[in-house]
Amino acid sequence: MTRVEFIFNVPDKLAKTVELCERAVAKGRQLTVLSQDDAMSHALQQQLWQQSATSFLPSSLPNDNVRLFSPIVLDTNGEHLVQDDVLINLQSEYPPFFSRFRYLVELVGEDETDKAAARVRFKFYRDRGYEIKKTDMAKP
Repeated sequence: MTRVEFIFNVPDKLAKTVELCERAVAKGRQLTVLSQDDAMSHALQQQLWQQSATSFLPSSLPNDNVRLFSPIVLDTNGEHLVQDDVLINLQSEYPPFFSRFRYLVELVGEDETDKAAARVRFKFYRDRGYEIKKTDMAKP
């Protein structure tokens, strides 16, 4: 069964995504990041490529031929899934294909609109019996 984690009160979702990707890639994990749109995917790819002078986080977009070899795939619709390890959801809806992944991370921003959408997703997973880990970045 997919492990689900919600991270609440994330001040910068892209920065948190890069941090999560860096840790996961260092452990040999593969990730799919489901972003809201192509502009978000491109902005995230720029941050991944420029994370630090000593690290390089290779990523690809769904139509790139290298997506089969890239540890991070940035997607907007899930039509070109190539792995089933980690899914980071940056969209306001639950991904209908989430259950094929071992681990799902839901990032929730600080604004009320994002929190309201997250509550719906949280209830959706909980009502289907998924155990949910909760992390609140606002708490020290």
